[in-house]
Amino acid sequence: MDTQQATDLARGQMPMVRDALSRLVAHPSIAFDGFPAEPMHAIGEDLLEMFRGAGVPDARLLDLGVGYPTLYAEIPGPEGSPVVTLYAHYDVQPAPESQGWTTDPWTLTEGEDGRWYGRGAADDKSGVVAHLATLAAFEGRPPVTIRLCIEGEEEAAGNIDDYVARHPEQFASDVFVVADSGNASVGEPGLTTGLRGNVTVTVTVRTIEKSLHSGLFGGGAPDALVSMIQLLGSMYDENGATVIAGLDSYEWPDGHVDERMFRESAAVLDGVDLPGEGDLASRLWSRPAATVIGLDACPVDGAANAVPPSARARVSLRIAPGSDPQRQAEILTSFLQENAPRGAHVEVTDVKINQPFLAATDGPAVGLALDCLGEVFGKPAAQHGSGGSIPLVETFLSTSDGAEAILWGAEDEEKARIHGPDESVDPKELEDLIATQILFLARLAESR
Repeated sequence: MDTQQATDLARGQMPMVRDALSRLVAHPSIAFDGFPAEPMHAIGEDLLEMFRGAGVPDARLLDLGVGYPTLYAEIPGPEGSPVVTLYAHYDVQPAPESQGWTTDPWTLTEGEDGRWYGRGAADDKSGVVAHLATLAAFEGRPPVTIRLCIEGEEEAAGNIDDYVARHPEQFASDVFVVADSGNASVGEPGLTTGLRGNVTVTVTVRTIEKSLHSGLFGGGAPDALVSMIQLLGSMYDENGATVIAGLDSYEWPDGHVDERMFRESAAVLDGVDLPGEGDLASRLWSRPAATVIGLDACPVDGAANAVPPSARARVSLRIAPGSDPQRQAEILTSFLQENAPRGAHVEVTDVKINQPFLAATDGPAVGLALDCLGEVFGKPAAQHGSGGSIPLVETFLSTSDGAEAILWGAEDEEKARIHGPDESVDPKELEDLIATQILFLARLAESR
């Protein structure tokens, strides 16, 4: 297949893509506890109808034993053809009014800039419809054997990893295509070849047995919240970089992130400096980064003049691609325990680990993917990292010796604003992703 054929096929699918994405965005498919289950069940039925209509007659909702199901299918290709798993997820982050949306998050809305706005329009219902259009373009007869996996609990850290580990034969593949990433900016093709992992812990600091009057005891009794602040502060240097000794860290090769673009994407306030020093790509993709994502202490409303006896924090540590996550967790735990100010009692509990990912970039599938990206987008494709974590990638790879993973998508880092207000996708970016997938699958079959 040549590039023009692939782009023509993708362009022909775009009216269907717009309609399908509109239907999917209309479902507030939030898998977190406390949100209604009805939208999750409704979107599952819509997905079945869509994929069966795209030439996948045996598409079914796979019961994982707990939580929401995964849409799964096997589409046989020619005998002896490569096996490719196509992955995306249909659950989304919440979109509370407090985020400040300027459009209805559950209605796909075209903006004046031509982008399509709505919760999940990028993350990751764009990946879902990209796979839908790719399969529809082949009219039920793909050139390779396809295993389709559309997860329902990715945002909620669901149970598919355990299921894949227990049933590797259902997912064993030569290539895993994960459409849950994106280019640095629209029209600038890139393959995600590294993902930071994540270690999350709860740290509790205790200093006294009960609250004490700050007038009678302040200045003498050890304040647990101050101790917590000092302990958390010790994770950083004066520039805000994470400096926990022993954590894996390296410079990202040939990477570049435009600081102006990044500041705009992150909505950094005027006059506020970015943390750390040196190459921004390395700070985001291959150096460790600790974030205090939760803090339990004395609330401001109703605050009493008392010395607090305890404080609790939730710390998320992003770890470098290629690192041993268990070892990084041990280093973080030891650091917090050993740096307790003035003998404060520190307990580290509820340790959660997400695997990092570092692609084997010399593999034939990765090379082919880079070539296809470059041909469709009309310029050489870069290899970039991501600060986010997709632990399922390593679980997928564990099912198949010698398998490769391809991470791409339509979630451009510059404007998509995934997880935030006014999330959006660029339709041309989505069309080019679909064309790239069509070309990749055709060329992969030809290479065998």
